[in-house]
Amino acid sequence: MPAAESDVVAELEHVCVDYDGDRVLDQVNLRVRRGDFLGVIGPNGAGKTTLLRVLLGLVRPSCGHVRLFGQDLRHFRDWHRVGYVPQKAVAFETRFPATVMEVVLSGRAGRAGVGRRLGPADRTAAESALRTAGLWEVRDRMVGRLSVGQQQRVFVARALVHEPDLLLLDEPTVGVDPEGEDRFYALLRHLHRERGTTVVLVSHDVAAVAQEVSQLACLNRTLVFHGPPEEALRAGALERLYGTRNVVVAHRH
Repeated sequence: MPAAESDVVAELEHVCVDYDGDRVLDQVNLRVRRGDFLGVIGPNGAGKTTLLRVLLGLVRPSCGHVRLFGQDLRHFRDWHRVGYVPQKAVAFETRFPATVMEVVLSGRAGRAGVGRRLGPADRTAAESALRTAGLWEVRDRMVGRLSVGQQQRVFVARALVHEPDLLLLDEPTVGVDPEGEDRFYALLRHLHRERGTTVVLVSHDVAAVAQEVSQLACLNRTLVFHGPPEEALRAGALERLYGTRNVVVAHRH
């Protein structure tokens, strides 16, 4: 495999998805390379969540091909290499009877395999993930008693506990206050810059995404733009995506 190809972590090639006769994704071509921090933005109904679900094998495309780490998704089995944080925090059941440590440890279950009990190595991995997410001090607290921002970081820690190479996040800061959002993006920056994790982030927050990511994908059923955020502004991609010139891209510090 050529060197350039070996750097491709995820690839969609002419991917279409249809729901009840409606086309949700139409001929999407997208490559995510190792070390990318990719932000996926677009209006409501643009297919952003569907794109993540395609990469996770939860939605089968009507046409096209999907590959993870160079392997056809239909034959891909190394799911420990992929972490996923869904839209979750605002709908979380606050009475859920589990501690932060228990939730994070549950992320090791798939790697442990059926019938194997979690052991010291799993607890060491959970401790590392909790420390990375800045949650070690609240490890024994009931997860439902945390702030929304802390809950989201718990689920990032749960995704990190099996040390993924690719982290997929779907609207992770919905319902998170500004301070929690700052902490959350600081965590993503650490994972991307210090650990070399490839990150794909779906968000409605154009301002935050434009500041944080290294690559931007503008999606509205089709891929309107894919490249550095500053080029999207020069190319008028946001205007084409949202139908207006008045898209705020400045962000608080």
